[in-house]
Amino acid sequence: MSTGKAVVLLTGAASGIGAATARAFADDGWTVYATDIESEFPADIRERCRCLELDVTDGGQISTVVGQIITETGRLDCLVNNAGYGVAGPVEDIASDDVREQFDVLVHGPHRLAQAVLPEMRKHGGRIVTVSSVLGHTASPGLGAYSAGKAAVESLTDALRIEVAGADDIHVSLVEPAWVETGFAAGALGSLSEADRTPTYDRTYDALEDGWVLTGGPLATTPETVAETVLAAATADQPKARYPVGAFATFVRWTHWLPARLQDPIHRGFGRASAFLGRWL
Repeated sequence: MSTGKAVVLLTGAASGIGAATARAFADDGWTVYATDIESEFPADIRERCRCLELDVTDGGQISTVVGQIITETGRLDCLVNNAGYGVAGPVEDIASDDVREQFDVLVHGPHRLAQAVLPEMRKHGGRIVTVSSVLGHTASPGLGAYSAGKAAVESLTDALRIEVAGADDIHVSLVEPAWVETGFAAGALGSLSEADRTPTYDRTYDALEDGWVLTGGPLATTPETVAETVLAAATADQPKARYPVGAFATFVRWTHWLPARLQDPIHRGFGRASAFLGRWL
């Protein structure tokens, strides 16, 4: 039987953007199913949300979680795809297995989840909101694998949005931040290998380790700002296809329209500048 309250399934909710988004939906009166591959959630999330373990690369576990939500509440109004992490390093140096695993989370995870929730949403309508990145439009040196994953999920989401448009009141949106104050940078740095570094990319490695390429420094936005945008996409009467988060995200997104001969020096130059600032500020 339906609970009467709107229900959201949120992935990657144990920290960062996911935890902030869980709080935002709870504040708005939703029944929140907060999920993560890690079983440790902040105390306030445990108090206010229904916390479940979920590995988005496990199709069986996804089916179980979605089935549990529908059994307990009788509905599923929104899916927020937030689970993700970054693999850093030049394309030549990154292990193929690491790239494959990244794609399994960033691309195949949202695909599996869409397949699981759409049959229920088709009954009464719903929203799918995927947290992407402006790097899905404009790749960054040293973050090629992550940029490629986000570009792929952007295309997948665009196709899904067009396919369900006008049918069964289902809407699909992308939220596109640039840098966010989370543990993303630390995780990406942890993926850097000390072995087999191609000397050609010393400047790229310096920018990753010493600069703001991963953190954004003062240009980073807060997880709460991203969470507010996700909630807006989930509740708007006429949701947009894309929601860039912040002025800098909008700027980075629009550099995509520049010719490559202009784009490439911008990104190379930012990497060098951030490495310098990271050492001296």
